[in-house]
Amino acid sequence: MVQKYQSPVRIYKYPFELVMAAYEKRFPTCPQIPVFLGSEVLRESRSPDGAVHVVERSCRLRVEAPRLLRKIAGVEHVVFVQRNVLNWRERTLLIEARNETFASRVVVNESCSYTVHPENEEWTCFEQCASLDIRSFFGFENALEKIAMKQYTANVKRGKEVIEHYLNELISQGTSHIPRWTPAPVREEDARSQAGPRDPGSLEADRSGSAPGPAPETVLTDENKLDADYIERYLGHLTPVQESCLIQLRHWLQETHKGKIPKDEHILRFLRARDFHLDKAREMLGQSLSWRKQHQVDLLLQTWQAPALLEEFYAGGWHYQDRDGRPLYILRLGHMDTKGLMKAVGEEALLKHVLSVNEEGQKRCEGNTKQFGRPISSWTCLVDLEGLNMRHLWRPGVKALLRMIEVVEDNYPETLGRLLIVRAPRVFPVLWTLVRAGARGQAPAQWR
Repeated sequence: MVQKYQSPVRIYKYPFELVMAAYEKRFPTCPQIPVFLGSEVLRESRSPDGAVHVVERSCRLRVEAPRLLRKIAGVEHVVFVQRNVLNWRERTLLIEARNETFASRVVVNESCSYTVHPENEEWTCFEQCASLDIRSFFGFENALEKIAMKQYTANVKRGKEVIEHYLNELISQGTSHIPRWTPAPVREEDARSQAGPRDPGSLEADRSGSAPGPAPETVLTDENKLDADYIERYLGHLTPVQESCLIQLRHWLQETHKGKIPKDEHILRFLRARDFHLDKAREMLGQSLSWRKQHQVDLLLQTWQAPALLEEFYAGGWHYQDRDGRPLYILRLGHMDTKGLMKAVGEEALLKHVLSVNEEGQKRCEGNTKQFGRPISSWTCLVDLEGLNMRHLWRPGVKALLRMIEVVEDNYPETLGRLLIVRAPRVFPVLWTLVRAGARGQAPAQWR
């Protein structure tokens, strides 16, 4: 199975030229990246005006794998070929890398780019995508796949730290500004001599800044891209693998659902519910989106008006937030006549009301995220069971409760940050057993 990685957009708040100077200090060796043993230049060329600089390097990386696997493979390091196309005119650096060691058994492709920030020309953006396809490796395909992805993602964020290290080093040495490239003045006779036929390859290099090569497997437009700072601010700390899963799932949604797609925090909940297993999260989210479209859940808060009896006798509502900033919902279940409510308004009305509560909860989480300046993606539910007795164990009522739990689990995963139960009577263990069974054995650890 092909493993893919897609990074968010990482931003250096420095000009492109200064970032390039820091990038060049990584070669031929880089003590800050221990697995990088060294490199040598294979080929190098420049365009006549000096705007385009192409460098092809051979890079050696130490293999961090169990001794048995290294012995079977017969290597202590692997060789990658890296091709850099630096275009000073366009202020871009395109990097393509592929493995040379075991190329017939393992295919690794990586594409990176440094570009000018679209909204601030004094900042530089970095993006990275990679794919790993292990075709055959002495029966150790699964083990090698895990080791390779673990080693790769461990070095992803270290790359940004290395660039920042060299940026600080340059600034400490007094280099805080590097002038932009400008074309050299051309004399009239030189211009006439250059007006003749030119090599097609150099024309192509001048136009695009790179020679023809394989296109990256994942091409993201501006609206697809997620900023690493945005993720940290609004979604919380994610590992490189988790960031990649979020971006890939978001990209899949934009390709398959041409209309409105869920918000990033909503997509992230489904990934967390499936432990960031991309295929499982995609299946779960796809089913949920179909359900939302079928029942027009996106319009629920605008169209749903609870019946008067439900407004009067449903003992639950939102009450500010808990000490962690989560929206707080209080439900006085023991004071509700569940049998009477079900007979008066029906099970479907109760279900719609529960769905509206969940929709409102997501909306409040977004508001609290902005208010408190940190990611808040779940809420707290405080259930007061004072007054709970055997009449609440009415079979149709329990059945309806279990159905509601199932619908909420399937379509609002990872939204209940904490469930607090207070003043539980003796009959509570019976109801608790039924609820846990209805939760498919997945009652979260936050339930208290």
